[in-house]
Amino acid sequence: MWKIYVMLTLVMFMWGLNLPMLKYLLEFVGPVTMTSLRISTAGVAVFIILSAMKIIRLPRRSEWIYIIPGMLLNVVAHHYFLNAGLTMTSGTNAALILGTGPFLTAVFSSLLIRVFPSKLQWLGVLLGLIGVSSVVLAGGGMSGISQGDVFIFLSIATQVLSFLIVSKAAATLDPRLLTAYMLLIGGSTLFVISLFTEPGELAAFGQVPPTFWLIFGLSALFGTAISHLLYNYSVGQAGPTKAAIFMNLNTLVALLGSALFLGEVITIRHFLGLILIVTGVLFGSGAAEDLWKMRRTRKGAGERNVDGVV
Repeated sequence: MWKIYVMLTLVMFMWGLNLPMLKYLLEFVGPVTMTSLRISTAGVAVFIILSAMKIIRLPRRSEWIYIIPGMLLNVVAHHYFLNAGLTMTSGTNAALILGTGPFLTAVFSSLLIRVFPSKLQWLGVLLGLIGVSSVVLAGGGMSGISQGDVFIFLSIATQVLSFLIVSKAAATLDPRLLTAYMLLIGGSTLFVISLFTEPGELAAFGQVPPTFWLIFGLSALFGTAISHLLYNYSVGQAGPTKAAIFMNLNTLVALLGSALFLGEVITIRHFLGLILIVTGVLFGSGAAEDLWKMRRTRKGAGERNVDGVV
């Protein structure tokens, strides 16, 4: 399980750094057009990776029940609302709203698939929310609810619902293969939508600077392809609630990335938020419980060895 925890932490760093990259890309190309090509590129990359791993196969008819809804929620709705929202709200507001992901996952899991987090996990969710709030408020706080804020909330809500589908699909379909189909079909669907919502926007790609293509490639490969591949695999292994707890780290990394690339100031409240977020992740993910059980097991084994010697 510790390999999954490390994998999820790595994913959160990629997702966190992807937020300022998206803000940069959206300065040059419309949100739907840009994200449709970025997601399609990521889908092709995932298929190449899985082909090398020799796990490509056609889905069974029953598995399309998971692929289509998962694609509509995880790719089309999530990325449409995320990219459109980022053009209408601040990165600070977006970071705070995205930080509600673990709480929404815990609630939806309880209501829809009857998976109830433990008291310690609920404590982790609460600590994570407090930590996320303190980090964002250190940057000036919410500046009033806007349409962009609503879009960001819809993006995280649809993504959380898709994680529940991924956890169900993992029973028969490799989550990594599910990711590949969702990205490729979802990217194509977004492209069709962009033709109606942003006609002629493809021409904007001919006027972007070389740096755009570097950031575009990094965002598509790491911020979407590899990160979604690893995250959906982790959801299948650890379950949606435990995996989602790590999303608290996403907010912190996003703000650190903004400070690094956009010159925002880091304060003591950011470090206090970091402590709360990491504590929340340890409790909410079950890592603290795993450490406690391992310690008790070793202690019990030590006591039995002593008794045996005596």
